[in-house]
Amino acid sequence: IDETMHDRVSNTRLYRTWVVPGLADDDTLKLDVAARVLGGLNSSRLDRILVRDEQSAVSVTSSVLPFQRISLFFVTVDVKPGVDPAAVSERLDQIVNEFIATGPTEDEIQRVATQQVFASVLAIEQVGGFGGKTVALANSAVIAGDPDFYERNLRAYGDVTPAAVRDVMGRWLTRPTYALRVDPGAREPYQEASATNRPAPDNRPPTAQPRDPMPEIGAIADLDFPDVQRARLRNGIEVVYAHRDAVPITYVAFDFDAGVAADPQDGFGTQRLMLSSLTSGAGGRDAMQIAEQQERLGATIGAYGTLDRSALTLTTMSANLGLSLDLFADVVRRPDFAEAEVARERNQQLAAVAAEATQPNGLAQRTFPALVFGAGHPYGRPASGLGSEASLSPLTRDDLIAFHQTWIRPETARVFVVSDRSLNEITRALNVRFGDWRGAAVPVGHKNFDVPIPASRSRIVIVDRPQSPQSVIYAGAVLPIRGSDDTLTLNAANEVLGSNFLSRINTEIRERRGWSYGLSGNLSLRENQVPYIIYAPVQADRTGDSIRVLIEQISAFNSSNGVSESEHLRTINGNIRQLPGSFETAGAVLGALRSNQLYRRPDNYWESVASRYRAMTADEMDAAARAVIDPSRFVWVVVGDASVVRPQLSGLGLDIEVIPAS
Repeated sequence: IDETMHDRVSNTRLYRTWVVPGLADDDTLKLDVAARVLGGLNSSRLDRILVRDEQSAVSVTSSVLPFQRISLFFVTVDVKPGVDPAAVSERLDQIVNEFIATGPTEDEIQRVATQQVFASVLAIEQVGGFGGKTVALANSAVIAGDPDFYERNLRAYGDVTPAAVRDVMGRWLTRPTYALRVDPGAREPYQEASATNRPAPDNRPPTAQPRDPMPEIGAIADLDFPDVQRARLRNGIEVVYAHRDAVPITYVAFDFDAGVAADPQDGFGTQRLMLSSLTSGAGGRDAMQIAEQQERLGATIGAYGTLDRSALTLTTMSANLGLSLDLFADVVRRPDFAEAEVARERNQQLAAVAAEATQPNGLAQRTFPALVFGAGHPYGRPASGLGSEASLSPLTRDDLIAFHQTWIRPETARVFVVSDRSLNEITRALNVRFGDWRGAAVPVGHKNFDVPIPASRSRIVIVDRPQSPQSVIYAGAVLPIRGSDDTLTLNAANEVLGSNFLSRINTEIRERRGWSYGLSGNLSLRENQVPYIIYAPVQADRTGDSIRVLIEQISAFNSSNGVSESEHLRTINGNIRQLPGSFETAGAVLGALRSNQLYRRPDNYWESVASRYRAMTADEMDAAARAVIDPSRFVWVVVGDASVVRPQLSGLGLDIEVIPAS
């Protein structure tokens, strides 16, 4: 089957889908290996050929989605703008057919096996979630019919051979495929699904069965957060460390005081492009060699930016810590920024910019910051940090080198580590790779947060996106608080108002009125000025009603209808009882270390919050929210079809502005 459809997307996407055996079938594991080699690994065949060598695509994926009786083998390719999708489609089929005929190499299979073991060790550190011990056991016992399936399946990755993978591909991937092409353009007409009149369920009372009594809810002990230790490298970089030995994994994070806020005013997107280029070549290795080395070591190197920090992270099997740090040090300290790789990464980022401009959430997040912070403020730009075509196109290799030298340096760095290895061992290993690091002979970067924030003016800004089946409301204002202020009581109050599933606004608009699948209001914490932001995707024909109800709910909460006794009890008990599970994994502990440092909290912050919750009153929660959350100051950004939305807004008494999505 070969079909084409259109949607409001930035570039063409190609899909290939095969039906393959279910989860427990022996062939499925081998097909999973094939999918990872084809398009799942960072060093995959499709990535190497289409994205890096021929540069006809901006991204590729390949994976097996397993079910009990059947599974689905997926391949996707996002075509590079300006390239003929038909030619890429033909080339994709050619690559897949060649791969079916030749199969993977022994080295590729070994890298898949190592990555699978690494991912499995990470997953089973937690009990539940979407990949913890309970999921592994449930999949094994219920779907595969064998409680030991998880362990047996994991071991089987080590026994897979190139011939076996080639054989299963020849039997399954030569069958008919579903080929779908999604092109940019207006959607074809379609009919909304209607409700069906199903027969009433059998309402006979269930047959009584003997049940054991429910266990009593015992006292919940306060959180015992791992002890925090500190050290310094020879060059003065501080190391913040916590010991966790549930799994033999080491987490390392270098946080640099930079982030999206450090982008030059005329070079928005520089930080993002610099970070994405780090793993495209460093220390004499090219992008493929860096990717392959990570896969062999059971390691993952990440580079990303938040509004306040630029981060480089390493997660690795502790047994390979030394070799992984060797690679990591090259990426951090010795990036190549090769011209060809910078150009390729820029094209990838430009494609992401185009995609962001077609998505309702992306459009809202691109529009809102400048309206509340002002375009010249470091927080007045989208948190994605992608930039624009105008800001990215002039950037050169020299610009990336200059940003790296200015911001990615020991003077702006702090290292956070959670590991089963001791602090002494970690410090010695870091000193070998980073102890002699000195900043470049250029001034250290400085971010200017003294830019005045414009006076708040409540209004509605419609981002016109024709044919939108729903509207996305993105609303809020800058609060008179900073990330380093104590927001525990305010956050607890806002759980009742906006951030919890049972919050006032979600209960009213989703549960009672059925206008949304879910919405929330949150404090968007950052180091400096903090905004309050409501995110509400709603039915297009209920956009005006939703804004009215949101204003009514917040206004009532701020006046006569504050936190009730039951809401107070639910919030306090829930927050105390969830604390131990919040830091179940080493990764969660690492995140707490980093956020404590960013928001200037003491090391024992999370151990202290249970007692603070117990002492917190409903009146204190009311006062905290009423002091700062004021809907009369909100700017309301609405991404939707202006012809549908605007007529609904006239009765709200707010100024209305319409801007195009482009």
